[in-house]
Amino acid sequence: MAEAQGPPTGPVTAADVEHAVRLALATLRGAELPDWSVKAGSLEWDCWETVEHLADDLFSYAVQLSPANPPLDTHVPFAWSRKRPEGPANAVFADREAGPAGLLQVLDASGALLTAIVRTTPPTVRAHHIFGPADPEGFAAMGIVETLVHTHDVAKGLSIGWTPPAELCDRVLARLFPDAPTDTGRWPTLLWATGRAELPGRPRLTEWRWYGTPRADGKP
Repeated sequence: MAEAQGPPTGPVTAADVEHAVRLALATLRGAELPDWSVKAGSLEWDCWETVEHLADDLFSYAVQLSPANPPLDTHVPFAWSRKRPEGPANAVFADREAGPAGLLQVLDASGALLTAIVRTTPPTVRAHHIFGPADPEGFAAMGIVETLVHTHDVAKGLSIGWTPPAELCDRVLARLFPDAPTDTGRWPTLLWATGRAELPGRPRLTEWRWYGTPRADGKP
């Protein structure tokens, strides 16, 4: 039986990670534009690089949680590199000869890794993140935010539509962005909280962060 997605006010779950990645894959597989070297929305990266970065994020969150004793002061030391000076620094890259289908399979695999690790890691576990030590739910929420907003970036570049479920946005906003407004549309608010859009009476953010540390551990 499939794990149920949490209610809007409930915890962020492994099933939510899986759901977000599957929605993103379904959307990106529908792209008709063959050239993934176009710029991804407002980013300096192209669409291919942005999907690689997303796959790398999901992979990195999974491996950060997975050691028997996850580090609390640094990243698990996978080697990062850049394909070009302005590109993302990744440990994960897709084989260009595999084309967009291969790129999305890499994303699928990284999403499955994070889903599995979140599902099997005890909630008492903490691991390092630059914004503060996080638990499995925090890493799940971070992975979902990365998935939703980077799919937005790529969808803009490829000229395809993308609007994730409001309840999914609501859960990650509640978990990671405690200061975000609660009386505005959930997807527009997540775009605002990640510096990608304005909200009525609220200008676009030029700096932003989230809070992955569990509330019980103390808000930074």
